[in-house]
Amino acid sequence: MKVCRKALKVCQKDGYFSIETNCVELRVWFMTDWIVRIRAGFDGDFAEGSYSLAMTAWEDPMDSLMGQYRKRVEPAQAALTDSEDKAVLQGRHLKVVVEKDPFCIAIYDEDGDMIHRDIVDLAYQEDSNHRRIHTSEISPDDCFYGFGEKSGEWNKAQKYMCMSPKDAMGYNPKETDSLYKHIPFYIKANKTSKKASGYFYHNTAECDFDMGREKSNYWKMHSRYRTDAGDIDLFFIAGPKIRQVVERYTDLTGKSAMLPRTALGYLGSSMYYPELDENCDDAIIEFIDTTKEEDIPVDGFQLSSGYTSQDTEEGLKRCVFTWNEKRFKDPKRFFAEMKKRGITVSPNVKPGILLAHPRLEEMKAKGIFVKDSQSDEPGVGTWWGGPGVFVDFTKPEARKVWKEMLKESVLEMGTSSVWNDNCEYDSMVDKDCRCDFEGKGITIGHIKAAMSNIMCHVTAEAIQETFGNIRPFIVCRSGHAGIQRYAQTWAGDNLTCWEALKYNIATILGMSLSGVANQGCDIGGFYGPSPEAELMVRWVQNGIFQPRFSVHSVNTDNTVTEPWMYGNYTEYIRAAIKLRYRLIPYFYSLMERAHETGLPIMEPMCSAFQHDSRCYEEGVDFMIGDSLLVANVVEKGAKTRKIYLPAGEMFYDFNTREAYQGGQTIEIPVDMGSIPMFIRSGAIIPMALNQMSNLATEQAEGISILCAPALT
Repeated sequence: MKVCRKALKVCQKDGYFSIETNCVELRVWFMTDWIVRIRAGFDGDFAEGSYSLAMTAWEDPMDSLMGQYRKRVEPAQAALTDSEDKAVLQGRHLKVVVEKDPFCIAIYDEDGDMIHRDIVDLAYQEDSNHRRIHTSEISPDDCFYGFGEKSGEWNKAQKYMCMSPKDAMGYNPKETDSLYKHIPFYIKANKTSKKASGYFYHNTAECDFDMGREKSNYWKMHSRYRTDAGDIDLFFIAGPKIRQVVERYTDLTGKSAMLPRTALGYLGSSMYYPELDENCDDAIIEFIDTTKEEDIPVDGFQLSSGYTSQDTEEGLKRCVFTWNEKRFKDPKRFFAEMKKRGITVSPNVKPGILLAHPRLEEMKAKGIFVKDSQSDEPGVGTWWGGPGVFVDFTKPEARKVWKEMLKESVLEMGTSSVWNDNCEYDSMVDKDCRCDFEGKGITIGHIKAAMSNIMCHVTAEAIQETFGNIRPFIVCRSGHAGIQRYAQTWAGDNLTCWEALKYNIATILGMSLSGVANQGCDIGGFYGPSPEAELMVRWVQNGIFQPRFSVHSVNTDNTVTEPWMYGNYTEYIRAAIKLRYRLIPYFYSLMERAHETGLPIMEPMCSAFQHDSRCYEEGVDFMIGDSLLVANVVEKGAKTRKIYLPAGEMFYDFNTREAYQGGQTIEIPVDMGSIPMFIRSGAIIPMALNQMSNLATEQAEGISILCAPALT
């Protein structure tokens, strides 16, 4: 076991500061005036090689691969003042103090306030299982947000969480951990100081976070990050505003992709249609036609993997890059018919290849798979329908082969949109299986979190090479830090229940503060019996505010979740979806803002109103942009809805225009058609008039502007 107890020497090197301790060297970079990198070199070589970072201040062997997604900056200026008991690293805005014996690193902002401090003895460790640990001082007033995609309550104070991405179908929305993403980043916000800072642990290995759940009489209250492999490589991001932390984090990992407008529309989907015995293409076209006959606008269809099912010796199996000709008689004609209707189809593509796949030997000959831990044969894991092998996207040749297969079998059929799915590599139980890692070698246990990002990187290249000057529309279920550069994401196979409607909101908001602005959850629930009528209405009324708006299901009672499934309630669902389309100009402007700044589209109250500590625990109400406060009805049978309006603001009821002073909790009556919304004083909200327009005609009948009086 290694424990850093004493700093022996601190000196300035080319671009960074070196700290020699009793057991390992640490290096400190002032990457920018607001971002400090602290790396404890347990691996000993300080090797660079990141699929995560969009900004670096050093040479990285992935620079060529990352291309347009990466920029190089010069480290910020900082000066060293050394003494017997401590060394001070003074930057323009931040000061790093290295206390030598006992060893500890503390960071102070330009007001002189301490915004980070290690816990002596616990700060930098390698335990007897070779896990690397970093421990930080926290206080009872600290709240913790982000962590990528997490279930449960909004504030993660005193929570313990793992990051080991899973294929978590039907997960409990309050308790299941982990879900699909691996984003080791969080924001600490203090209710008293009203200051925030960010912690990004630059590492793809599985890890866990203890945010004050563990207590010991010998040390102050603390949080702990523990990783299975790799160095402790912390990018500490100063605020003091939550929004500033998010902007600076996305400077590091990339801004959200600017997707085509269709990505903001209603995206129809169901496992049912592509699983019919035959003529699935006709059934999907009929679904689109029915949607429009029901006077419901629609822009996309997420095509589940049933289209790849093939008859094998082991029965009907999903085989990526094949088409079932009974289900889809002529794929090119199908895409053409959907395009005529203004519909973008996103076919499901998976990185696992069944051993029953008809092209397996051809792929094996090209050496595209993750290797077994003991031999050069592909490593085998559990997969949909039986054992399978998995593509190694860290290998240049595998990326090349995959890109060509994607073009040939999917894109050239007539779509510029792809849905990458099941890319958690969860089922590779032998985590010592070997990946190429650009020729350097690494285990799948260490690098699997990055596979989905690289898969999306290859997909974006394939789309642009096939279609030229077009914005790729990529959807991805899994993702590591930086997935926002490529894809719209969603929180996987959620459960059909009232709790999922409520707690999925906090899950989305956590992603919003983790740099992923364009995401959502399956509306109506993916797994379970079909949603009852009231739940379906309330879920759609909430879903229209999620950046990704898709109704998708695999109902266990052999039903299909569709907007018109309850005839007496269709009017409420139609009205909600049309409201979404009226708001698309506003959403589009917010997507562009996220692309430029990294700021959320769907934003938590604590971020929008950081001055008001009463907003710090709110995980159901949220803001859309700067202007619209949404307080959806998420309780069954509700007759009224209580809403806290932040202090120092004036709000106006979206429908009645009644004015409310902030700093109070109001209670309003609600019925089945209610979508409680409040316009912030001084807001301007652009809204569309023609809700049935689509990309095929690009005919807009006009834009209306909704304005709220300024607070005087």
